[in-house]
Amino acid sequence: MLTKKQKNAIIAKFATHKNDTGSPQVQIAILSAEVAELTEHLKMHKKDFSSRRGLLKKVGGRRRLLRYLKKEDEKGYIKLIKALKIKDNI
Repeated sequence: MLTKKQKNAIIAKFATHKNDTGSPQVQIAILSAEVAELTEHLKMHKKDFSSRRGLLKKVGGRRRLLRYLKKEDEKGYIKLIKALKIKDNI
């Protein structure tokens, strides 16, 4: 789980305006950090199936947000996937 400091740093980096916490860019960045953290956890704990389910839910949520962002703001989408080093497979 991300600490408050980590989450605030991600929000500051990807915010589109002052006091921005809910834009798709910020949500995708936070989900990407959580996905990376869960992936590392599952490398050590291979049989933790409840965490695996949580990982799959986060990946699905991130995919939906990426699809929405691509539809609404393609330039912002391209900029975000380059910053997060995510594959463009939507």
